[in-house]
Amino acid sequence: MEFLGYRRPDGSVGVRNHILVVAVTDCVEEVARKIASNVKEAVAVTQHYGCLRIGNEQVINILGGAARNPNVAAVLLVNMGCESLKPDLIADEIEKSRKPFETLTVQKEGGTVNTVMKGVKIIREFAEEASELKRELFNIKNLVVGLKCGGSDTTSGIAANPAVGVAVDMLIDMGATVILGEPIEAIGAENVLARRAANDEVRRKILNTILSEEKEWTIPGLDLEFMCKGNIMGGLSTIEEKSLGAVLKGGTRTVQGVLENSRRILERPSGGGLYLLEGTHSDIPCLTNMAAAGAQIIIFTTGVGGIFGNAISPTIIVCGNPETYEKLGGEIDINAGTIIKGVESIKQVGEKILNEIVKVASGKLTKTESLNYRNFAVYIPDPRMKLFLKDRG
Repeated sequence: MEFLGYRRPDGSVGVRNHILVVAVTDCVEEVARKIASNVKEAVAVTQHYGCLRIGNEQVINILGGAARNPNVAAVLLVNMGCESLKPDLIADEIEKSRKPFETLTVQKEGGTVNTVMKGVKIIREFAEEASELKRELFNIKNLVVGLKCGGSDTTSGIAANPAVGVAVDMLIDMGATVILGEPIEAIGAENVLARRAANDEVRRKILNTILSEEKEWTIPGLDLEFMCKGNIMGGLSTIEEKSLGAVLKGGTRTVQGVLENSRRILERPSGGGLYLLEGTHSDIPCLTNMAAAGAQIIIFTTGVGGIFGNAISPTIIVCGNPETYEKLGGEIDINAGTIIKGVESIKQVGEKILNEIVKVASGKLTKTESLNYRNFAVYIPDPRMKLFLKDRG
């Protein structure tokens, strides 16, 4: 199976041709947005953890990974000038992709107006160069697809997630790569994933990663939600029930590895197959993590109606609840509620999802893209909590 994508200098393949404007720190977020608003192909992103370098290593990894994503044709880095978190730290990652990039410093340019004017000129030139790229046919093994569920209900585990699992198995059998995010949503189902590990080392990493998530979210004295209100309203009663449904979207194939997402590194898949990515289960940051790890497309399943669209990677919404689809069909790409109604089988909807992935990879807009959803958020865990848990063993 093939799709039409954009060839990148490093050999990767993009499914979109974004010009990314990165506000290295949030103090220049508005400057980046003003620049990006002048060019249709441009997208502005930032982070909200301040300008210090020490303690923000994970921020650097995620912003650098996002800029390196194959869907990005060129990058403009914007900074204030007095930060410890310098754009050079992100530029080091961009250089690995060999894509064009430039840096603007507000204090050096003489303020906001001058920076915006120069920035618009730069990204217009980037966009003109990117417009000369033509889509080419590529084997589907060049695709990296991220998986996330949110606003889950009882239909998620019996319709939407199993249908995505069918599509995932077909993708992997054709050589593609799939990233399963949110390890917290495997608590209670960790042994299901561990049994599918490629080897003992991967099995150990799966169990340790999920156990670490469980520890972080059960520290005495912290008021943290395992399940959101929407899950409970949708009829799910426990995290284990939710998890057993959530892991179904990962299909049945071998888990090749666990991708580290830490202050040390944001790991990318080393080859085809299924991978588990460390990180938060919070919807927007999880999508951001997967885009930063190289996913060109994200599949998001929902029951009660979580609607999102990542700024870099087009997000295909799959819904298993017929009533939700009736209300929000204009924002949902695949109706898996037909399984609940007995109109289609899980396999049939899985095949539809695979075909939709190929269409989106070849240029078809997702529903949230047409609505101009450009969600992006960096999340890093409190390093003090990591040390606390390490000391407790």
